[in-house]
Amino acid sequence: MRRVVIDMQSFLFADAAAKALRRFDPDYEVYPSEKPAQTLDLCFGANANVLVMEVTEYTPWTLAERLKILEKLKSKLPECRIVFVVDENTSKSLADKVRQAKKDGLIDQFLYGSVSSDYLAASIDAV
Repeated sequence: MRRVVIDMQSFLFADAAAKALRRFDPDYEVYPSEKPAQTLDLCFGANANVLVMEVTEYTPWTLAERLKILEKLKSKLPECRIVFVVDENTSKSLADKVRQAKKDGLIDQFLYGSVSSDYLAASIDAV
């Protein structure tokens, strides 16, 4: 059983992602984080295999804040995979920075917010 924590600004998008994962493979345990301040504790408590975080230009979802969470997470759960989701239509420069984070090896995968829920689930399954 794979455990996935989802931390997204939009509850609707997070819920859609959780449903897509469960539809893709019923063995997924999905834990939606209600706010970024709870994400680390949720990951540690669930012993998460994957953390999916939305990155925006607004606190507390900024790239810098997400990278801080990632650093703390990797110190205790080094095998946990990190997936960032970014809206490439709202901020091209932020999307470029997220893509660079992948190139730099800071994250395992990134997805654009415009992808279908089926593609999102398949991409998370592949990390």
